[in-house]
Amino acid sequence: MGFESYRAFQNYLHDLSIANATSLDGMQAHGNGDAKTPDHLQAMLEQDFKNLNAIRNTLDVNKIAMVAKRIHTAKRIMIVGGDLAASLVHYIEHHLTVIGLPVYSATTNGRSTHLSRLFGKGDLVIAISFRRGLRQTVEALKRARENGAYCIGITGTYISPIARFTDEFFVASVDSESFLDSYVAPSALVNLILVACAHYDREATLVRLREAAKEQREGFRWYELST
Repeated sequence: MGFESYRAFQNYLHDLSIANATSLDGMQAHGNGDAKTPDHLQAMLEQDFKNLNAIRNTLDVNKIAMVAKRIHTAKRIMIVGGDLAASLVHYIEHHLTVIGLPVYSATTNGRSTHLSRLFGKGDLVIAISFRRGLRQTVEALKRARENGAYCIGITGTYISPIARFTDEFFVASVDSESFLDSYVAPSALVNLILVACAHYDREATLVRLREAAKEQREGFRWYELST
C-alpha cells in the first residue's frame, strides 16, 4: 500500500480519524453519561497537556527561526484562515503589525479569494486550518502558491491538505476530549513564531514597541480608573 511500516499505516489511520472527526464524534467518543463534570475537565486538561507536549518534543526551533527570517524578508505577508482559525489569524496579524511588518489578514471567502490573486513572488502566506481543511483557506493557499508566493502551513495532521500544498508546515494537534477543538498547541506554536519574529531584528522591534508603548500608556482607547 506504499507505507514504510505497519506503524506508519497505523499513524495514517489515526490522522485520518482526527481529520474527519466532527464535534458530535468528539462528544460521543470521550467519557460517558455516568462521568462527573470534574472527570471531563481533568480529561480535557490532560489532552491539552498531551497536545502541548507533542509540540515541545518534536518542534525544531531552528526551523522557527528560519520562518521568522522569511517573514521579515517577505515583501508582504498574508495570514489566511476561516471559522475558528480566524482567531489565530487576527492574533498573528495584530502582533506582526505592532512590530511594523506588512501583514494582511484573510478570514472570509471573498477576501481570501481576492488577496490570494494579488500575492505572488516575494510574498509569504501563512495558511491555518485544521481537520479536513477549510475550502476557502486551501484554495487561497493553492492560488497564492501557484503565483509564486512562499507558503507556510499550520495544521493538525500530516494528511491535511494544508500540509500538501505548502512549502513547509507545522503540525499542532487540536485533538480534544469534548465537542470542541483544543487550540492550546496551535496557540503555543504561534507564540513561538511571533517571539522569533520579534527577536530577528531586535532593534527595529524595540523602536516599534517604544512607539506602541506611548499609546498603551496614554491612548484614548484605554479605560481610566478613577482614583
